Amino acid sequence: MQSISESEVFARYQLACEIAKRGAEIAFDYYQRRDNLFIEHKGNDLQDVVSIADRAVEDIIRQYISERYPQDGFFGEESGGTATHADCIWVVDPIDGTSCFLNGLHTWCVSIGIIVDGEPIIGAIYDPNHKELFHACKGHGAFLNDKPIKVHPGKTLKDGVMGVGTSHRVTPEEFVPFISLLLHAGGMFIRSGSGALMTAQVAAGRLIGYYEPHMNAWDSLPGIALINEAGGVTNNFLINDGLHKGNVVLMANPEVYSQLVKMVTQKID
Repeated sequence: MQSISESEVFARYQLACEIAKRGAEIAFDYYQRRDNLFIEHKGNDLQDVVSIADRAVEDIIRQYISERYPQDGFFGEESGGTATHADCIWVVDPIDGTSCFLNGLHTWCVSIGIIVDGEPIIGAIYDPNHKELFHACKGHGAFLNDKPIKVHPGKTLKDGVMGVGTSHRVTPEEFVPFISLLLHAGGMFIRSGSGALMTAQVAAGRLIGYYEPHMNAWDSLPGIALINEAGGVTNNFLINDGLHKGNVVLMANPEVYSQLVKMVTQKID
């Protein structure tokens, strides 16, 4: 039994869409002044960067949520989590694709997902460079702005372009074999630098699928909610404490998904 009512869920969905756009507007202002931003590296990974914009946007999003729903949990890329055992948890990446953001590439977004009773049921991903809001709520369908969206109808990997992602959290040996198998199967791939945005593009039918051997919750859960409402299939990301530890992500339409499962090195649940 769901712990909060359908109307309460839908109200959170509307707020997620609203603050994804508001947050992105603030991020876009920083983007236009990116040459003056202070940049830090996370740990020893020179590719994993964070800017003052990331932290400022997350703080603002978190404030909007706490003002409306102080009882809800929050889990953000920059500030971590509070009350992550709450019935309703907001999972936020203030700027997914920070390296793209800092280098003037138009492939970054604001990503907001909501878990209710352990299930990712709301996703809102806003791309301010193209003014595109990808959004979904369980039982209400998936949309790009006001237009309903569905996953790619292709039957094989030859029928579309595959989205892929990787990071220094995994070894080349865990990722490269997939690329080889994909190419041998007649497929092709892109990597844009924003995993969240690529998952949204799978939901919109622009990409035939998406694979990443390890993805964090704030990048993946909004897209998973979108895929589920757009007629696609994805693995059980939250198994084995995926919320805190991250997990593999694989998604596509049902027919292509069954082909992809055979090509990845990780165990897919």
